[in-house]
Amino acid sequence: METAKRLEGVGEYYFSRKLREIDAMNQAGKQVINLGIGSPDMPPHPDVIRVLHEESRKPTTHAYQGYKGSPVLRQAVANWYKNWYNVELNPDTDILPLIGSKEGIMHICMTYLDPGDQVLIPNPGYPTYKSAATIAGADCIGYELRKEQHWFPDLASLEDTVDLQRVKLMFVNYPHMPTGQLPTEEMFATLVAFARRHNILLVHDNPYSFILNDRPQSLLCIEGAKDYVIELNSLSKSHNMAGWRLGVLCGAKERIDEVLRFKSNMDSGMFLPVQLAAAKALELDQAWHDSVNAVYRQRREKVFALLQLLGCGFDERQAGLFVWASVPGNYPDGYALSDKVLQEAHVFLTPGGIFGNAGDNYIRVSLCATEEKIHESINRVKKIV
Repeated sequence: METAKRLEGVGEYYFSRKLREIDAMNQAGKQVINLGIGSPDMPPHPDVIRVLHEESRKPTTHAYQGYKGSPVLRQAVANWYKNWYNVELNPDTDILPLIGSKEGIMHICMTYLDPGDQVLIPNPGYPTYKSAATIAGADCIGYELRKEQHWFPDLASLEDTVDLQRVKLMFVNYPHMPTGQLPTEEMFATLVAFARRHNILLVHDNPYSFILNDRPQSLLCIEGAKDYVIELNSLSKSHNMAGWRLGVLCGAKERIDEVLRFKSNMDSGMFLPVQLAAAKALELDQAWHDSVNAVYRQRREKVFALLQLLGCGFDERQAGLFVWASVPGNYPDGYALSDKVLQEAHVFLTPGGIFGNAGDNYIRVSLCATEEKIHESINRVKKIV
């Protein structure tokens, strides 16, 4: 049986393949320490779990849910955006809960892209942007992000080299994954002006703004942004709820309605107790985020020590769940360093090239492992360097 042509050029997700390799090594007794995946290992706040438990026990919470999500969750998202990002959202029209923001990327691509449309994809960047756009039939144009430009888009270069009349979407993501680069309000304003000039829909993926970052920002805070921006957000990283699959799409009513036309044909809403627990999570205060970040800060110091041992270079001001680091000159690329450390020290570090060829000479290290595991990684690496 032949697969659909839409899958041509789309391979199995890198981590799906790599985890099978790591599992085989573990079965052979290697006991691999995985510092590659950004899956939070700490639990959600106890009150969030309590709400899930209490609501799940009620006989009235197990039916199909509305396609636009619970009004309680949408109001909680609106309050969250107002309190943390200073962005006003109408809970009835401007918010669409998602079963994880990753599905939102697919929904957006299927809603707006036809074969032959072009999409601007960050390089390095989250691989799902490219795969989702490709499945939708669009042509992907990578725009390279460079360290010397603070990992910001070179919009002037795009205007000089790309026929922007064919470009329909542009994916952006700040705080940026994998580099950890924080945004500036000036850069955000420049992006919105660029989208306005060329009638491009900006898709801002914003799941990392609360991790090791004292000033969460939303692209929707820029005046007039709703005309050209839809923003994805998630509770996966900020609230330790990755497995719960809780995301949200925010934007103008017209954009929400358009995406809902596709999404409502794909699923029937989330389990209500999960939505109500998410609403409780969005009420958590600064103390919650401070407690989570205190743990990540301690882990990051140990990751810095590991990277120094490997001879890697890095910026200590990075935000997010990872540390992005350049590999030393005695390795041809990040794949070579990653393979050496995995095979000889049984520690997995993500090669930066999986995020695009602009990341070839980098590796990415996750903070989603205990200090003890990171310390053990350092001891193992000391034996091979």
